[in-house]
Amino acid sequence: MRALRLTWSSAWQEARANRSSFWFQVAIMVVNDLVWIVFWALFFNRVDQVRGWDLDQVIVLFAVLTTSAGLVLGLMSNVRRIGELVSSGGLDAVLVLPVPPLSHILSRRVETVHVGDVFFGPLLFALAGHPNPTRTAVFVFGVVCATLILCGFLVVMGSTAFLLGRNEAADLGFHAVLLFSSYPVDLYGAMTRVFLYAVIPAAFVTSVPARLVEHFSPGWAAATAAVAVVVAGLGLAAFTAGLRRYTSGAAWSSA
Repeated sequence: MRALRLTWSSAWQEARANRSSFWFQVAIMVVNDLVWIVFWALFFNRVDQVRGWDLDQVIVLFAVLTTSAGLVLGLMSNVRRIGELVSSGGLDAVLVLPVPPLSHILSRRVETVHVGDVFFGPLLFALAGHPNPTRTAVFVFGVVCATLILCGFLVVMGSTAFLLGRNEAADLGFHAVLLFSSYPVDLYGAMTRVFLYAVIPAAFVTSVPARLVEHFSPGWAAATAAVAVVVAGLGLAAFTAGLRRYTSGAAWSSA
């Protein structure tokens, strides 16, 4: 664990090496996120509600999304590069280190621009999510589950490169889960909703945690936690199984 902490600390220091660039990129993402909030505010100013979702609920949904996506894509940004590292032989340098390969890969790189999401999400909830002790605790619970689900799903998709030798599935899975997570699940048709609960777990990344903040349900909370554990476990299992068939590409990199 100490080695992993040092690895992540080194990655964080690299990201902050140029302070002006760091804060500029953070500000760019905050502005981007703010544009989405303005869009939803204008939208709900006209329609009031859509299939049971109003502006307050969508703000909570977006707070969960930006926080969890920021944690995964910002502080564990190599999760998007697993397929690329596999297909290019870039895991060679990692496998000789005395640390768990997946943990090292995830902690090795920080993507500065997505750190802006980590700042924006909690701030959005604090300012517009009507926080109180109960809602805040459920929000934190939802973010933790969403982070595990998003990270686990992206690891699974990246690990398909062990079988396919290509990274297209990882890119497709990344864009799909973020796109579908950006909107309330009830906006989709019945068959699509089934898909978003059972195949691409986008509903459990944002919509279900947002609902729990508004209307807490022990059953749905338990289901969300179970999905988080299962998806995270599948990610670890898929990566571990893929390593058994990994063939060196003799390509050394810092991962």
